Amino acid sequence: MFDMAMTTADIVVFACYCVSLIAVAWWVSREKAGHEKNSSDYFLASNALPWWAIGSSIIAANISAEQIIGMSGSGYAIGLAIASYEWMAAITLIVVGKFFLPIFIEKKIYTMPQFLEQRFDGRVQIVMAFFWLAVYTFVNLTAVLYLGALAIKTITGIEMLHGMIFLAVFSVAYSLYGGLKAVALTDIIQVILLVFGGLLVSYLALDRLSDGAGVIAGFNTLLERTPESFDMILSSDHEDYVSLPGISVLIGGMWVMNISYFGFNQYITQRTLAAKNLREAQKGIVFAAFLKLLMPLIVVLPGIAALVLVPGLDRPDQAYPEMMKLVPAGLLGLTFAALVAAIASSLASMANSISTIFTLDIYRKLVAQSPSEQQLVVVGRIAAATALVVAMIIAEPLLGKLEQAFQYIQEFTGFFTPGVVAIFILGFFYKKANANSALVAGIGSVVLSLLARLFWPELPFMDRVGLVFLACLGLGVLVAGKDNDAKAIDLNGIDFSTSRGANTSALSISLILAALYVAWW
Repeated sequence: MFDMAMTTADIVVFACYCVSLIAVAWWVSREKAGHEKNSSDYFLASNALPWWAIGSSIIAANISAEQIIGMSGSGYAIGLAIASYEWMAAITLIVVGKFFLPIFIEKKIYTMPQFLEQRFDGRVQIVMAFFWLAVYTFVNLTAVLYLGALAIKTITGIEMLHGMIFLAVFSVAYSLYGGLKAVALTDIIQVILLVFGGLLVSYLALDRLSDGAGVIAGFNTLLERTPESFDMILSSDHEDYVSLPGISVLIGGMWVMNISYFGFNQYITQRTLAAKNLREAQKGIVFAAFLKLLMPLIVVLPGIAALVLVPGLDRPDQAYPEMMKLVPAGLLGLTFAALVAAIASSLASMANSISTIFTLDIYRKLVAQSPSEQQLVVVGRIAAATALVVAMIIAEPLLGKLEQAFQYIQEFTGFFTPGVVAIFILGFFYKKANANSALVAGIGSVVLSLLARLFWPELPFMDRVGLVFLACLGLGVLVAGKDNDAKAIDLNGIDFSTSRGANTSALSISLILAALYVAWW
């Protein structure tokens, strides 16, 4: 393993980043004289976000410790095949922008549960609100905090608890006052740092592999030393086939996972809901899809390089922090800031979405029927801070013994994802679907996934997700046919067209992805 130490210059650079980010966040969060921040300002950034802020914020919310540390660890253990998540996500974003986003924008919703209430009823809204709060708090927040603290410990030696406290306090310091506006506009800085720092780590790892002969020579060395790490489609006898089951990755459950994450995930879609208009939201989606194409270079390639440079790591999740040790003094502070930027932006995004769902879907429905705008903002801030404290408490006991955190997160969310996607698909495209069919699909997802996990353990989880999704759709249709109390969404009059630029960009992304897959096959 490599040795590394933060120099005084690195610490100064990192400190300047932290202070500057908080200052920018507070500056963009200020209100005009006489205007007090209301729920629209806090939760949807006054519906004023431009496309470049939306696209940057989607990526910043998406790429965090679970992606950088976890997916790099999967690159170390599995190889480039794990990049299918990233490249297929680019296509998924285009699908979401084309078919789902126009409906959400037309209905002027704040949250995903709010849409479910409009389409079904209050029962579905409350059930799904509690579901999303549980997943965001006990899975997403805990994973980001734990993996972020693990990276900080590997790089600086700071204890895990202290690292988690720093990350939580830092994310609160720049996001809690300003809400989504502060998060989204500072995410532009975060993404620039993330891309620069990630590409720098990949460059240095490949250059080290070639003994200073350059990245092309280093990449060729990597291909020669670990050819199996560049298999995009795993064979059935591969030890990690259960995680990425061959061709099913392209035509099976990964579509369900991606559509759920990028289409119906509050802390991703909330950025698009805060757009100036549909066109800006769709342009932001396309920009995020372009950025997605770069992610394997940033989050997967360093993990594969670590397989050659530092073989025999105790845990795959140590791969990226080890590669960061290649960064020379002076630049390490900036690279470390890029890693913390990715972690903090995701924490802030998740905490903001938790506060939005809790305040608007639970507090306003079950506790206070007619709260003031200022009361909603205060409750939202308390909810965000509480979720971060809970996540800090449970992170170490919950994730401390896991080998690959990214795969664990996918496995856990795979119990619920099929039902979530089935509920929305039924709501969009099946007029007879009602509240009972939605509840049956959601509950059936958990029950069927658990039964399959217990009695068909050899079934790859991604195949299980696809099969359970089809079963949930069938259950929803079966139950919907028994009565006619559905509140169908009227799709007439909703503009599903994208701007000319968005259509051209979508075609470009599709061609690039097709070329990538053909090349690797």
